[in-house]
Formats: sequence, structure tokens, C-alpha cells
Amino acid sequence: MTLPAENLDHANANISSVGTDIRALRKSRSVTLVDFANSLDRSVGFVSQIERGISEPSIQDLRNIAAMFDVPVSFFFGENSGDPNEARYIVRAAERRKLGNPEQGLIEELLSPDLGGSFEMIRSEFAPGATLLEAQQRDTEESGFVISGTFEIEISGMWHTLQEGDSFRFAGEPYRWRNTTNKPAILIWAVSPPVY
Repeated sequence: MTLPAENLDHANANISSVGTDIRALRKSRSVTLVDFANSLDRSVGFVSQIERGISEPSIQDLRNIAAMFDVPVSFFFGENSGDPNEARYIVRAAERRKLGNPEQGLIEELLSPDLGGSFEMIRSEFAPGATLLEAQQRDTEESGFVISGTFEIEISGMWHTLQEGDSFRFAGEPYRWRNTTNKPAILIWAVSPPVY
């Protein structure tokens, strides 16, 4: 069976986007191509072809990659189902890839088309009472803008309370967050380089 040209273009764009995301995840975690291939029990050539969008990973490969980078397998299936000419540039609201779940207190939606650029944009919704108990520290520069609600962030040991319209930025410093209110806090978060 031969796919129509537009379906073939869309399929190729999806493979390429998955490969771009896998490469960005690998690089953001400082994993070499050789170590990545070894952990998957695959050849360097094969994983390189996946990252360049030449070959498509199997479902089991995606499961292994997701486990390695601590992301859900569904992350790789959130491809833009609309116009393939938009896939590299546009993310429609209904087609955002989601990470997290309500039980964890945080749901994030990738606003960037993929993880191949120098930064990523995320819409984060922090549930009422949600708290990041242990400080995180990443080799990134991060900035956020509070769309709605009240959000508290601890940066290098100092807590800050932010309201709608407030923003922040920090680079490579330990941080924690919490939402002590009974309403969700919604933020737009930018991270460079991409980490998801």
C-alpha cells in the first residue's frame, strides 16, 4: 500500500520530530551518543539515524528511551496531527503534548513545537496544595510568568510569592516551588537549554 504524498510528508515530519526530541533529551541529560546506544543495546549508527529522522524507533525502543529519560511514552506520540507544513513552527492548543498528572500536582504542556531549539516553552499548571519538596538544580537558565493564581518559588534558599503578572528568572540555582492556595497557579515557563 502506498501512502498519498501528503500523508507520507506528515509521517516523515513525525519521525523527524520524534528524533529531534530524542536528541534534545539526550543532550540535555549530557548523555553521549555511544552511552545512549549502549544503554538501548543498539548500534551508534542506528540511534544516530533515529535522531536524524532517517529511521523510526520501535515501540520497545520508545519505552526504553522514555524510561531512561523519565518521561512517559505518550510524550513521543503527541505529534501535531494538523498541517504538516506547520509542524516545525506552530503548536495548536488542542495538540499540546502533556507531561505529569493531577495526582502529582503538576501538569505541563509543551508550547514549543519540539525540543530541538535553544529553549523550550512550557505551560505549567500547579494544583492547589502542590509542593516540590526537594530542591532541584539544573544546568539551565529558567524564566517564568504567572498567568493566574499565586505561586511561591524558593531560589537559592529564599522564598518569593508571585501573583498574576509577576515573573522571575534564575540560572543554575537550586529551587523549589509550592502552591499553598486552594486555586491552581498557571505559569508560562521558559527553559534553556530544553530539558524535557
